[in-house]
Amino acid sequence: MLRTAFALLLAGCALPLAAQEAPTRLFTGGDLFNLEQAADPQISPDGRAIAYVRRTGDIMADRMASAIWLIDTTTGAQSPLAATGASPRWSPDGTRLAYVAAEPGQAPQLYVRWLASGATARVTGLPDSPDAITWSPDGRQIAYTMRVPAEGQRLGKAPARPEGAKWAEPLEIIDRVTYRADGGGYVRPGFDHLFVVSADGGAPRQLTFGNFQDGGPLSWTKDGRHIVFSANRRADWEREPNDSELFSVEVATGTLRQLTKRYGPDQSPAVSPDGTKIAYLGNDDSYRSNEPAQLYLMDADGANPRSLTAKLDRDIDVAVWASDGRGIYVSYDDHAEKKVARVGLDGQITPVVGGLAGGSLDRPYTGGSFSVSAKGQVAYTGGDWRKPADVYLNGKPLTRLNETWLQGKTLGELKPVAVTAKDGRKIDAWIVLPPNYQPGTRVPTILEIHGGPHSAYAPVFSTDYQLYAASGYAVVYANPRGSTSYGAAFANLIDKNYPSEDYDDLMAAVDAVIAQGYADPDNLFVTGGSGGGVLTSWIVGKTDRFKAAAAQKPVINWISEALTMDNTGFTSRYWFKKQPWEDPMSYWAHSPLSLVGNVKTPTLVVVGAEDYRTPVSESEQYYAALQIRGVPTALVKVPGASHGGFTARPSQSAAKASAILAWFDKYRSKR
Repeated sequence: MLRTAFALLLAGCALPLAAQEAPTRLFTGGDLFNLEQAADPQISPDGRAIAYVRRTGDIMADRMASAIWLIDTTTGAQSPLAATGASPRWSPDGTRLAYVAAEPGQAPQLYVRWLASGATARVTGLPDSPDAITWSPDGRQIAYTMRVPAEGQRLGKAPARPEGAKWAEPLEIIDRVTYRADGGGYVRPGFDHLFVVSADGGAPRQLTFGNFQDGGPLSWTKDGRHIVFSANRRADWEREPNDSELFSVEVATGTLRQLTKRYGPDQSPAVSPDGTKIAYLGNDDSYRSNEPAQLYLMDADGANPRSLTAKLDRDIDVAVWASDGRGIYVSYDDHAEKKVARVGLDGQITPVVGGLAGGSLDRPYTGGSFSVSAKGQVAYTGGDWRKPADVYLNGKPLTRLNETWLQGKTLGELKPVAVTAKDGRKIDAWIVLPPNYQPGTRVPTILEIHGGPHSAYAPVFSTDYQLYAASGYAVVYANPRGSTSYGAAFANLIDKNYPSEDYDDLMAAVDAVIAQGYADPDNLFVTGGSGGGVLTSWIVGKTDRFKAAAAQKPVINWISEALTMDNTGFTSRYWFKKQPWEDPMSYWAHSPLSLVGNVKTPTLVVVGAEDYRTPVSESEQYYAALQIRGVPTALVKVPGASHGGFTARPSQSAAKASAILAWFDKYRSKR
């Protein structure tokens, strides 16, 4: 019998067709391992090649693995360059490529690849990972940042341990204001500083010192004598975390010079090709919850700073000089679309490309990255709702990473939805319909809410939405007031007043899809993560119109969140006017926990077990309150997951979506 079974296994193709499981055309949780996504495209100085990070689902490791690939921009031919790696950066002459990669069991190191010969050398042997790698203008050195360990505070002295004795671990002494970081855990003693190393390898040299965090990106001056970087070197930097300045460090001596001085963040410096100017990003900090970064320009010595984008009213996130020194390429979100434009030194803005995409796969946030060749060719990641991000060059797709396998899938179709808020404002919104949707039929509908709240959704690919649609649900999502990409005034409609009228905008989106005949008003559901989790728990405290809810990594009590999140000075400074002990009722008035006595909606609570941004205790508070009141609830924890890494592992992302669907199915009316 065993021999017969083994023979059938070997001759599987001979099994009757009916005995073989036919593949489904619906998008499934297992499909998350099939996904590939392009990131960080870096075009060579001559524009002939693009190195990019290709992220691929690894079903055995349950992660998205990263490799570096090379594209010939003339033919479109692709070739693998490094089986693992990230942060590819071209040498100034385009003959070499630096990147960061890790061998099993070791810290990530800096590597250099010679393109002509294909030879690769490991340049560093570091105890920690290098970051912000940047070539010197002559290509002889590479600068980077790296954490330098320090000895933490000691209090008292433990008795001597006898040899061979098994004692408890020593005490942990915490004395930092920000003592833990989401995704990084409890902060180890130490600080990030600048280093330089020969591009041919050898011992690195540390350039900056002190109990301060020095950060990238880094920019060399034309003569290679100085590196410009951003840091907050105030004596009280821990309590004034948003007041960074630009500094120049002399490579030969380590001498520091401060270049900017104003209250607010100055960062992302870029020295002009002729070395006479520095472009950078920043803003004046006025304690508003949203303050868009502007593009600034100043002389190389820090004199004559001025904004080039004050009239744009968009948040600038990247600045790259044109090779002729007469303009600066920037990217920014504009009405749910990331764009690249060239900004002249006179402030004139010329759009170059749009449709950038990339970043998270589970939900459709705006995103994407770009680089520019010496000839002005723009390489970027782009896409739409049908597929994850690919590499594009000047509007033309160069990769089609998911085309083959996605041809075997029927996805839910995305359509824009016209929404008008009760105060007359236009709200951008979209609906994803179930595959093979029949026009004129009403279907169960999920309102899904983005986080931030100062962020924006876009009409791009989302695994959560496709999984929800494949299970027969429509998904409506919107950018209510508070969202970015529409200007500072729109984002700050919720400044010191969150949540508030954003609730009404979301209800208007639901009403719109009901009025348009898509949504079944008797089968409505609501979910969202982070800021979306806040609004989910706020919504069920204000209305019973939803059959079930799933609040993902929410803030429930602003007082407890303000004092337990990983950046403890943030909430009390930017979301409220006073400290929690000075005005507790203001915090309570905007806390979903204040409305829990109204909740009747069955509500699932979902959180990462290592979330330090909206700590696990927030979700546990809400779960406990719902249990005490007898409201149907359950608490789902994602093991090992941080706030930012909530869906980083494909199996957990799929399982989380499946748990939410199972909860909704439990309360979904069957017709």
